[in-house]
Amino acid sequence: MSASAWQQRLLDAWYRGAPALCLLRPLSLLYRRIARQRRHNYLSAPERIWQPPVPLIVVGNVTLGGTGKTPMTLWLIDWLQTRGLRVGVVSRGYGGKPPSLPWQVDPARDGPDVAGDEPLLIARRGNVPVVIDPDRPRACRHLLAREPVDILISDDGLQHYALGRDIELAMLDHQRGVGNARCLPEGPLREPVERLQSVDLVVRTGATDDSDQGFAMTLQPTRLVNVKTGELQDMADWDRSQAVVALAGIGNPQRFFASLQALGFSPECHAFADHAVYTHAQLSALAASRPLLMTEKDAVKCSHFAADNWWYLRVDAQLSEAFAARLNTLLAAVMAQPR
Repeated sequence: MSASAWQQRLLDAWYRGAPALCLLRPLSLLYRRIARQRRHNYLSAPERIWQPPVPLIVVGNVTLGGTGKTPMTLWLIDWLQTRGLRVGVVSRGYGGKPPSLPWQVDPARDGPDVAGDEPLLIARRGNVPVVIDPDRPRACRHLLAREPVDILISDDGLQHYALGRDIELAMLDHQRGVGNARCLPEGPLREPVERLQSVDLVVRTGATDDSDQGFAMTLQPTRLVNVKTGELQDMADWDRSQAVVALAGIGNPQRFFASLQALGFSPECHAFADHAVYTHAQLSALAASRPLLMTEKDAVKCSHFAADNWWYLRVDAQLSEAFAARLNTLLAAVMAQPR
């Protein structure tokens, strides 16, 4: 069985609450205790935490599996820029192997093998400086020393407590929630579920209305973009009757497939592991002569060998005025603090 199949089976078990997972309960309880103690150790020793000289927003999650962090980060970049703020982003750079660390992503030079797929996507589409390094404080210092930045966003890093933060934003998939509410490896939680009570904002991807459980974020498909040429095509111009193949190497591939089906497509769906690496031969054999539809995150890994009929679906995050107002209040308070 492939790695992507194993990954999907494990995610399915966590989110449907498979009874056999209880065999992992002792390990889960140990993981929970270590996670809580680790957070306590940092919070009780502020000298261990590096606080940036500019405000920092963490966009993270408490669960494994796709929750919409990248679309949220791109929305934040745009929202902050419209307020005249110069934004910088730091990321772990999962999947990338840069020549050295820290590494500032060059969207024109670097490929996903160097920068990682998500940082490269953020640098290209967000048009902001992005620095990758598993050591988030070191990434921040590197970025601040080289770029004029008013505010930082940490893409992921909710559990990276060595990095001080001013606003914590936790993402959840609305449909899957916290699964069986158990910590790893019995469940999908990186931290105990009560951690959500201490963050500043909870955003539920796929929800349609704000609630006391969090703000709603929808992913609005805007158009199809040719992976090879960048050509834009409106949804109304696409012949939905033609056979298409869809692939997704993201944390929650079913969300992408459901989006295509909601748009009227009937795709042959192929799910891959998150951050999967593709080859031209592999995808050409998969699609044959049919159009191939993928996510934007997958497209950054295929642009240099894409065929003419490969397309990605561009989606934009949509959030409520209530969320923007709450974020504005939090940010105003942070910006008013002496640093």
